[in-house]
Amino acid sequence: MLIDSIVWLVLLIVFAVGEAVTVGLTSIWFAAGALGALITSTLTENLLIQIIVFLALSFVTLLLVRPLARKYFIPRRVATNADRILGQEGIVTEDIDNLEAKGQVKVSGTVWSARSQRDEVPIPAGTRVRILRIEGVKVFVAPAEVPSGAEP
Repeated sequence: MLIDSIVWLVLLIVFAVGEAVTVGLTSIWFAAGALGALITSTLTENLLIQIIVFLALSFVTLLLVRPLARKYFIPRRVATNADRILGQEGIVTEDIDNLEAKGQVKVSGTVWSARSQRDEVPIPAGTRVRILRIEGVKVFVAPAEVPSGAEP
């Protein structure tokens, strides 16, 4: 029947426009199902068969295309240069005092603003420290442990 084809064509357009607007792979599966149902409606007037084709094709395209789309469109976390200094040791170049909000550490040739992991413990310049975490442009450090038998 012509009305079935018109309904499936309208649904196809609605799902395609919805996908174009959201660009989130949310309704493309239903657009494929509506296209299949539209083609089926030209072959048979049985509405139940058209609905089954719509649901089956939507489900199959969801199962087949979604993993591929996620693989290519979901951004991966890329390690930055900043992430590479975590766990490394550096030298305090300016006394670290959290109460005065000052301090700097040199790590891998780069100077960072630094704060002590413990708020009440200042760290004097020249102390070897370990980078624990990064928050914004500041590194949080703790004094590095001196290996046994080595001079402090």
